[in-house]
Amino acid sequence: MSTAEVPGPEGASAAVASAAGRVKAVAAPRMTWVTLALMTTSSVASLRSSPTMAVYGLACVFLYVVPAIVFLLPTALVSAELASGWEGGVYNWVAQGLSKPLGFLAVWCQFAMTIFYYPSLLAYVASTIAYVVDPRLASNGLYTAIVIMVLYWTGVWVSARGTNAVAGLASWGLIIGTLIPGALLVVLGFVFLGQGNDSAAPMTADHLLPAWTGLASLVLIVNNFLSYSGMEMNAVHVSSLKNPGKEFPRSMFLAVGMVLLIFILPALAISWVVPADQLSLTAGVMQAFDAFFQYFHIGWLTPLIAVGLVAASLGGMLTWLAGPSKGLLMISRQEGYLPPSLQKLNSHGVQQNILVAQGVVTTAIALMYALIPNVSSVYWIFSVITTQVYLIVYLLMFVAAMRLRKLQPDHPRGYRAPALGVLCVVGLLASAAAMVIGFVPSSQFGNGSVWAYIGIVGGGLLLLGVVIPFGFLKASKPEWRDPAAAAAIEEETA
Repeated sequence: MSTAEVPGPEGASAAVASAAGRVKAVAAPRMTWVTLALMTTSSVASLRSSPTMAVYGLACVFLYVVPAIVFLLPTALVSAELASGWEGGVYNWVAQGLSKPLGFLAVWCQFAMTIFYYPSLLAYVASTIAYVVDPRLASNGLYTAIVIMVLYWTGVWVSARGTNAVAGLASWGLIIGTLIPGALLVVLGFVFLGQGNDSAAPMTADHLLPAWTGLASLVLIVNNFLSYSGMEMNAVHVSSLKNPGKEFPRSMFLAVGMVLLIFILPALAISWVVPADQLSLTAGVMQAFDAFFQYFHIGWLTPLIAVGLVAASLGGMLTWLAGPSKGLLMISRQEGYLPPSLQKLNSHGVQQNILVAQGVVTTAIALMYALIPNVSSVYWIFSVITTQVYLIVYLLMFVAAMRLRKLQPDHPRGYRAPALGVLCVVGLLASAAAMVIGFVPSSQFGNGSVWAYIGIVGGGLLLLGVVIPFGFLKASKPEWRDPAAAAAIEEETA
């Protein structure tokens, strides 16, 4: 997530390739390792998570670098070996290495994480729009809930018509929603400090590590795992490199460097101008822009920046709507995992019933923004649940990779990850640790009920990651299979 912040809009274009669920057995056009690095950067990097880390000031560098080493790199290298040896994406990797039911669980979790992802993404959009209309609305739960529901159902309406217009919007997301605003934010930040203004967050060496106040002081690192998600989606391009063994690692290290710059520098810029105790997790980016624009007397730029951020986010949402649900549909038609009512397509060839069912749940979740006073708290809870569900995919992927290296050592692979066992163990431990830490409330929640937080996060994880997928597996019937229809969808989206 990403397909990555899939990712979020950050992982949208890559998510389509992953959600389609396969790698075509045809000669892929060659690409340079620099091109692949840029593609990976565009699918992972985003500004949406910047306020979350800006709370920690200079320590955000540490909180970004650590998960990049223990999660981002292992995910990239391990998924590259899997993608270069087995068609079918994460479903086939897990099905071959473990079992078909667990393969379905992996695909389901890729789809299910979007149920909580959409409300958190659209809450960010709502707060961005608020800074154009009335900044006070950014902390209004009812306003946020209404925006989430209106934008989500509008997205369903657009996606159900099979439009291709969203592809162009998503492809420009990196430029108009990340690179330009991010660069502007950093430049304004440096000019602000260069004019002798004090940073709102201490920038001294003794603040390089986050202050230790118990596990709660490190909880925000969990969000970075979702920010880095989506690397397994770009691994499908490894066979397009001339010399994968050398060029893919080089490409990934360059991508990691660029991603870290895009994540770290804007987060620092936000921390320079917005005090941590005033920072909103949903509206933090616009808070920083507003503060800089007011200082430099260029407030007229606020609406332009807001439009760019909103357009990129909505483009990402529309692409995610089309991707994971279609991947789930294909696998279900092949294996009979979903009932026929959810496998039906509308006149435009879109899995409308799946989108509508997902929308009903998304609407119910959106209403929580209206019922819980603190919008930032709701945003954080949903982000954690999204991460928890998506981490199941990575746990399964790392185990499957080790099993496949052991069970099928001679299977042709275009790329063999160095020290695969070490990479998988590091990735497994990091993912498991992130899941555990995710149950610890952030120190920002103050006197909020710890057990209520654990109940919501644990309940969301249990319901989406265990109860529902195994319910579908238990209820599945042979007559629900329609391999011919699945093959037709695959041919149509090739």
